[in-house]
Amino acid sequence: MSEGELNKQLLYSKLVKYATSEYDDEDSYSSKRAWNIVRIPFRNLARGTVSLPLGGFIFCVLWAMYTDLDAATYTHCGVKNYLPSLSAAMGGFQVSQIIWRICIALHAAPRFMVTGMYYRYLKSIILGRHIVWVVLACVLNVLENMGLIGLTYVSSKENYRIHEKCFIIFMVSSELYMLIMCALLYGSRNIPATTMETKSLKVKWGLVVLNLVSFALAGYAFVRHNTYCEEGMYTIFAFLEYLVVLTNMGFHMTAYWDFYDRILTIDLFNLTSLCSSSSAVLPYYSRIR
Repeated sequence: MSEGELNKQLLYSKLVKYATSEYDDEDSYSSKRAWNIVRIPFRNLARGTVSLPLGGFIFCVLWAMYTDLDAATYTHCGVKNYLPSLSAAMGGFQVSQIIWRICIALHAAPRFMVTGMYYRYLKSIILGRHIVWVVLACVLNVLENMGLIGLTYVSSKENYRIHEKCFIIFMVSSELYMLIMCALLYGSRNIPATTMETKSLKVKWGLVVLNLVSFALAGYAFVRHNTYCEEGMYTIFAFLEYLVVLTNMGFHMTAYWDFYDRILTIDLFNLTSLCSSSSAVLPYYSRIR
């Protein structure tokens, strides 16, 4: 057999293997299916998720101040105020209400997903005897998210009782979740913390302290406003409300450091497969299943 005929047979053999998917080379297979894979670095997902409520919050406050500051800051006392409360900014104007509801709806699904990630993460780094606290923290995180959705979509004007209950669920579960998370990560680890995890915990503690102080002072300012009707006291209350919300967002944003080296991988041929995978650029990923 001549050399030319031999080359033709080898080429034909390769074409047959390709047509019948008989290649065993993983890289060749991956290159043929690369278009089916969507990879999202978690840090980008964290930025996007937090930017939704943050952007909605900023828009609602500015829109209320621009549209009708007097109506947004009006209270039964009738004294001058300069900042709208959160309820007035997000529920007092139709445009603001729509924007805020859209932002909360879009950010809710990633929040639930991150809760699942934290459950697996905490199980792997927290001492086994503290698993009950791990489960409680994750349940509180889910309740916080559900409470936020409830008080967003049921305004105080539509149904005050449901709105009030959702607010209580949101605040109580939020405060307890943050405290339990900090306590677990501080004193219950079974492996040493990385540099990123250490940074994350320091920021968490700072935000928790600021959140609790702001919440306590906001309650005091609200009671004092209703009791004495002092000019500007409601403005102080509104500002402290902002700090409570912003520190809460900041606390959840610390997931940016906890999962900094993770990549979420979605296979469009198998949408049930959502995991983190390794990469040549970021080599220290662990799987999320």
